[in-house]
Amino acid sequence: MAAKVHYLDALNPAQRRAVEHGVSGTDMPPGRPLLVIAGAGSGKTNTLAHRVAHLIVNGADPRRILLMTFSRRAAGEMEKRVERIARKVIGEKAGVMTDALAWAGTFHGIGARLLRTYAEQIGLDAAFTIHDREDSADLMNLARHDLGFSKTESRFPAKGTCVTIYSRCVNAQAPLEDVLGSWFPWCQAWAPELKELFNAYVEAKQRQNVLDYDDLLLYWAQAITDPALAQDMGSRFDHVLVDEYQDTNRLQASILLGLKPDGQGLTVVGDDAQSIYSFRAAAVRNILDFPASFTPAAEIITLDRNYRSTQAILAAANGVIALAPERFTKNLWTERQGPAIPQLVSVRDETDQAGYIVERVLENREGGSTLKQQAVLFRTSSHSGPLEVELTRRNIPFVKFGGLKFLDTAHVKDMLALLRFVQNPRDRVAGFRVMQLMQGVGPTAAQRVLDHMAETSDPIASLAGAPCPPRAGRAWQDFVKTIEALRTGGPGWPAEIEYARLWYEPHLDRLHEDAITRQADLVQLEQIASGYPSRERFLTELTLDPPDATSDQAGVPMLDEDYLILSTIHSAKGQEWKSVFVLNVVDGCIPSDLGTGTTAEIDEERRLLYVAMTRAKDDLHLITPHRFFTHKQNAMGDRHVYASRTRFIPNALIGLFERTIWPPATAPVARVATQGPRIDVGARIRGMWR
Repeated sequence: MAAKVHYLDALNPAQRRAVEHGVSGTDMPPGRPLLVIAGAGSGKTNTLAHRVAHLIVNGADPRRILLMTFSRRAAGEMEKRVERIARKVIGEKAGVMTDALAWAGTFHGIGARLLRTYAEQIGLDAAFTIHDREDSADLMNLARHDLGFSKTESRFPAKGTCVTIYSRCVNAQAPLEDVLGSWFPWCQAWAPELKELFNAYVEAKQRQNVLDYDDLLLYWAQAITDPALAQDMGSRFDHVLVDEYQDTNRLQASILLGLKPDGQGLTVVGDDAQSIYSFRAAAVRNILDFPASFTPAAEIITLDRNYRSTQAILAAANGVIALAPERFTKNLWTERQGPAIPQLVSVRDETDQAGYIVERVLENREGGSTLKQQAVLFRTSSHSGPLEVELTRRNIPFVKFGGLKFLDTAHVKDMLALLRFVQNPRDRVAGFRVMQLMQGVGPTAAQRVLDHMAETSDPIASLAGAPCPPRAGRAWQDFVKTIEALRTGGPGWPAEIEYARLWYEPHLDRLHEDAITRQADLVQLEQIASGYPSRERFLTELTLDPPDATSDQAGVPMLDEDYLILSTIHSAKGQEWKSVFVLNVVDGCIPSDLGTGTTAEIDEERRLLYVAMTRAKDDLHLITPHRFFTHKQNAMGDRHVYASRTRFIPNALIGLFERTIWPPATAPVARVATQGPRIDVGARIRGMWR
């Protein structure tokens, strides 16, 4: 054995203990369950790949190893790493062995395979088809229509919202009432109808022999409640390894414990401090409670040596997470030293925040760092709006992850189209888009109205006399009134953009299930508009061509050039950059004002900040604007709120940061002495009352 382990020499002691756990010679006793707490940047993936390779090298049958990851790409990358490691010991045979690693994939992919295998025993037709989210929403809508819920007097939740509620109930294993109360309070009044709808939806799936994405886990979890089936499924695998265990939901945890109730041969890897996906029903308690789920308790090995960040950055991140009330004790350390300590930067508002970032990014670029080596992170996609405008104005290319570019989102483009149509009523593309926002106005009706307007010298005046789409009703009258008011400039600029938003919001609520989040974007658009002198200038500088992107990634703007990374913190997990800037590190943003309802929500917000901080390798900037723009309306109508530094960095931690103010105070300019005031304004004002 000693002659073979040279491929483990590159591992640190903790990594090596995790890799060798339960391996003793070639007889391969599975060993007690293992929990690897892998801190940020600690070589988690490398350790897990070495463990799989070590099992195979020491005689484990790769066909009896189950490796579950959270994406097919991660599973494929893991297999390649395993082969490279094993090739160092067993040569060309490594390819044959890793090809036999047939049970590597996602929870859902593995579930689908097992369900087809055991279909007859669980009363399922093995020829079932699988619905994606869009198919599921369409089937839900059919059931919704058949039950008459699409014609209720008050608005029934949209099909997408219904699917989301159903999915959360399944994955969180929570009653409908609890899910509605915690996550969808505006739907609570519909609880009885939703139960009826979900029952009809399930019956429709079963009649049609289809499973949706959630069924792949639900059927699997139900199947292993039968002791004989659970024992048979579990006996297929000598070793079960799970990556990113902190991101599993209750349903996935129940499957895992059903497969290996005694924990023999079970390895899970994760980091409780990086559990940030509760909105996807991930349960941090899965990893916190894992050791006590078995007798004897699971072995815990902590990977706390960080290979990414400098010690100064780790000290600050450790300080933030150490204040969490419940966690696995872990203090990241590194041998990497650096001259800079994390910056805690105070700025006046979001405009100055954008200015600071642009200045530092360009300064870093001149110092040799590419734009791609730098990232700007934020809690919510809408927070980056002012920065995106400044980057666009300064011609700095960027790519955004975790949402379309602010100006490319459908709802922002809808608002811009409305303003463009008012500015130029002969803009058929804008008119076509805006008119079809109204229920009952289709392409034919919109075309008829636009044709009528094109035949007159005053298109806006002729709009009132245009053929009213018969199914539009009151909505059409409101539309005509809004267009006329905006055309005459009655509200004034930039107040007219608020006037336009108030017309659009009811349609936004009907068209999008995440209307509340999108409303924040529209109010942010109002703030941006206030920086332009007129509607014409605003549209000229901001109106973009329709976006090509249809995924959560906005797309690379210039494939042959460097570009800055913009990302939500959620989308940044697992990534690293030389320099990291974190926006709006203030209460109300981190933690989000929507994430402070419970202790569990606050704890997750703290972990979000920790994840953001630990993405940085050399350079970390946490920015705290004194004022930021909120979508909440207050009594005076000013949506700026004064912010305080996030509660997650109390005074006791300030010593871990360098505090700076931007822009720096400048020395007063020396004034040239004069013979006296040019105009005695005071005397003039006194004279007004004599």
